[in-house]
Amino acid sequence: MTRLWWVRHGPTHAREMIGWTDRAADLSDHAAVTRLRDHLPKAPVVSSDLVRAMQTAAAICQGQPLQPLPALREIHFGTWEGLRFAEAEARDPALIRQFWEAPGAVAAPGGESWNDLSARVNRAADALIADHDGDLVVVAHFGAILTQVERALGISTTEAFAQRIDPLSVTCIEVQSGIWHLRSVNVAL
Repeated sequence: MTRLWWVRHGPTHAREMIGWTDRAADLSDHAAVTRLRDHLPKAPVVSSDLVRAMQTAAAICQGQPLQPLPALREIHFGTWEGLRFAEAEARDPALIRQFWEAPGAVAAPGGESWNDLSARVNRAADALIADHDGDLVVVAHFGAILTQVERALGISTTEAFAQRIDPLSVTCIEVQSGIWHLRSVNVAL
């Protein structure tokens, strides 16, 4: 059995779409970081290679070596990176509405679709599960974690979007003999 402890990186305070934009995490709430670290098992830590995830992973890794994995990145917003929703809507009104209201194959210009993100993160999760028994801490992003909630529950993307994944929260998924179980979602400490 493998237990994946998905941790969303610390807050960035961004008001725009920053999928692959490298923005630092605000880890100034030392008490929250300590509670998170104390809640997690002492286990190997893997992380998205984006700085906000790497900083969060370093803060909670308890001396474990840290492994960066680009496949755990957030969705790539293409030409919408760095734009607020209203700015992207002014550029591509019909496309951005489809992107959020009918997630799946729709992608931002030069970016990824939800299906692309899911396939990328699923491959990474499958490789992690194949290589690890027991606990594994995975520091990632809102979208990456939601893809795994969607997978574990067997729900639609629209239903997955209804889940909250707050900064510094923990979502725990167990995988045993190919069967996925969501143990907890968005546990804020």
